[in-house]
Amino acid sequence: MNLGTVTNSKPGSTNMADAVRKARDAFNRGVTKPVEWRRKQLKALKRLYEENRQAMVDALRQDLRRSKTEAILLEVDYLINDLSNTIHCLDEWIKPERPSKGFVNLLDDVVIHNDPYGVVLVIGAWNYPLQLLLLPMTGAIAAGNAVIVKPSEVAVACNKFIVETLPKYLDSDAVVVVEGGPQETTELLKEKFDYIFYTGSTSVGKIVYEAATKNLTPVTLELGGKSPVYIDNTVDIVVTAKRILWGKFINVGQTCIAPDYILCTKEVQAKFVEASKKVLKEWYGEDPQKSPDLCRIINLRHFTRLQAILDNSKDKIAVGGKYDAQDKYIEPTILVDVSPTDKAMEDEIFGPILPIVPIENAYEAIKFINEREKPLVSYVFTENKKALENFVKNTTSGGMCINDTVMHMSVETLPFGGVGYSGMGAYHGKATFDTFTHKKSCLVKNFAVIGEKLASNRYPPYSDSKLNFVMALMRKRHTPSLKFLPYLVAFAFGAGLTYGIVAWNKITSEDL
Repeated sequence: MNLGTVTNSKPGSTNMADAVRKARDAFNRGVTKPVEWRRKQLKALKRLYEENRQAMVDALRQDLRRSKTEAILLEVDYLINDLSNTIHCLDEWIKPERPSKGFVNLLDDVVIHNDPYGVVLVIGAWNYPLQLLLLPMTGAIAAGNAVIVKPSEVAVACNKFIVETLPKYLDSDAVVVVEGGPQETTELLKEKFDYIFYTGSTSVGKIVYEAATKNLTPVTLELGGKSPVYIDNTVDIVVTAKRILWGKFINVGQTCIAPDYILCTKEVQAKFVEASKKVLKEWYGEDPQKSPDLCRIINLRHFTRLQAILDNSKDKIAVGGKYDAQDKYIEPTILVDVSPTDKAMEDEIFGPILPIVPIENAYEAIKFINEREKPLVSYVFTENKKALENFVKNTTSGGMCINDTVMHMSVETLPFGGVGYSGMGAYHGKATFDTFTHKKSCLVKNFAVIGEKLASNRYPPYSDSKLNFVMALMRKRHTPSLKFLPYLVAFAFGAGLTYGIVAWNKITSEDL
């Protein structure tokens, strides 16, 4: 029975090669290019989401003990909303683009065609095991590609859901699911793809990038890093605490854009800690371990890594600090007076531990950020416009969110992606479609006599007169901007209408 799934319970490159060959054949036969096929697949995917909403919530709960609210807001409905927008905009996105042209091409057609790359590979991550796999897959299908999807084996229940459910709704010849761990993924990366989209750690991202370079395959790498938060003394500290703690403790910090550490003065640190104690008690009660709203660490390996940070920071714990290995539970924790050389500052934390590094001012915070790898996102909490401008102009990050955390992800018109060690490429909204689209530039000429006569001056034998003529044709001419024309027309219309009313009233009054 053909379910479009390649299972690698017995590792081997043959299965992976067969999967890629199957997708390549579908693309070469032109299966994926017609807009009707793309729309059919996208509508089927939406039906999958709507008919399996509870199954998705259940899988996320099994893997991460994710609450219903977080499962729906951060994965299920997030996917549905993105997909609905893609279906609505598909016809507009696939249209050829016609850029402006110069005088020399006045008689020609200048077109940019939106071509699919071919066979693309999408490798998902375990922390948001549905969203981070299926959202880029949606863009790849919308762009007309054949897709190999590789869910994370770490999120076992979600992996099972994707393997069993996806082929029931989508064309299993063109959208192929493959399974496996590091060994199988290594074999998969030996195959030739036309585009690779990877979400995960920087260390594995380097491996994916190295494999892609062997075939000069373009990539998008959605990685992570230590995303800083700066807080000054102009903010509402209670609101600030709520927004930072929510962004940090959803999915218990297992989020690539979670606030990783805070930079603030000792005065602000004290106020933040006091506000945080009240907020956390309000949210999770006296015993957060009993709260139904706190997720769990994905597995024992990651739990042990986080436990080591806590054990190494016992004298810095201001809030939380408890843990339970059997439950894979780590209490929401805030560390104070953290030094740049402490264990908590070595790598991305990716868990519910929030260090505060005291600094004296915004200048010192900017210097601290710039001395480290470029983060996926920078968070700035301030009402001081000059301080904000300094952060925007003098730091580099994949994105920025001002006076909030994580919420920039909800703006589909903002491309999301990293820079440097935090990744390359971007997606979300139309940017996802563009990621999987090759912009093919085309110049279309005809055989009209006038055009050929003008262009014939490029042919030998060359002469100064021919050169001067061609140079004149190619010279860049800047015509006056017409962006204010609509306002000018509206003003003229209004002025004319007013004059007409005044004149009519004058004539009427004279008749009377």
